[in-house]
Amino acid sequence: MAEENIKKHLSPEYTVIEEWNGTALSELTKTATITITRDSVKKSASRFNHFSRRFLDAFVPEGFPSSVTPDYIPFQIWDLLQGLSTYVRTMLSTQALLSAIGVGEKSATVIGATFQWFLRDLTGMLGGVLFTFYQGANLDSNAKMWRLVADLMNDIGMLMDLVSPLFPSAFLFIVCLGSLSRSFTGVASGATRAALTQHFALQDNAADISAKEGSQETVATMLGMAIGMFLAHITLGHSLAIWFCFLSLTIFHMYANYKAVRCLSLTTLNCERSSILLLHFMETGQGLNHGACFTAVDDFMEHK
Repeated sequence: MAEENIKKHLSPEYTVIEEWNGTALSELTKTATITITRDSVKKSASRFNHFSRRFLDAFVPEGFPSSVTPDYIPFQIWDLLQGLSTYVRTMLSTQALLSAIGVGEKSATVIGATFQWFLRDLTGMLGGVLFTFYQGANLDSNAKMWRLVADLMNDIGMLMDLVSPLFPSAFLFIVCLGSLSRSFTGVASGATRAALTQHFALQDNAADISAKEGSQETVATMLGMAIGMFLAHITLGHSLAIWFCFLSLTIFHMYANYKAVRCLSLTTLNCERSSILLLHFMETGQGLNHGACFTAVDDFMEHK
């Protein structure tokens, strides 16, 4: 709950009262200044800063930026950009998928479309369970790698949806493969996101970071869906334009994911990072302090 703090500066000639708003001393914002003299009372309010801060609080963790790690901002920027491209491409691939199922055709039956959609979802559910069984324990220790793998599998899944109308005889097989691919994405993306949230949290505020990330994702989703619907409308019936938009956005999506992962400076050791540090020690005979340790690992992985 917001608290208002009033500070008074008294003198024989005038009195200045400052109004500050916030939830902690580290994030107090001055919202108004009242100057009282013998002849007048003047109030200068900075409501714009107050409202902008309140608006920002819906999307960033409390105490931002001191409550999160320095790599939080660049990662979130690239992550939101890749998410935006994903939602735009989702509209294009969904349009192709619905067309292949038979939406808008008199010959299509409701039960047929329902059965195909059921098999598609069932395949994805089973794939998610199997992927969790085989790789669930490795997701948090290799968060960077699985983050990239998750988005790559998502790209493959959407590509399958876009390709499905081109092969009517193999439509069900192709969309099931796409659903299977996206099931890996759901598991890996969710698990790695939980590990990264713990990494970003500096003040035991993982829940707050996760909630604000959801708000950011919602805005990106709405914007991406709006742009996707516009692209789907103007490219309707133009296969070349659809494929150009989809492939261009896919290339940008993978680039944004790579940049997002490169922004991360994880402070935990897994088998690969431990091996790199051990190799450095064997070659130089010297250990590394905490900061130099992870800098050396990142440099090695960048030039590997």
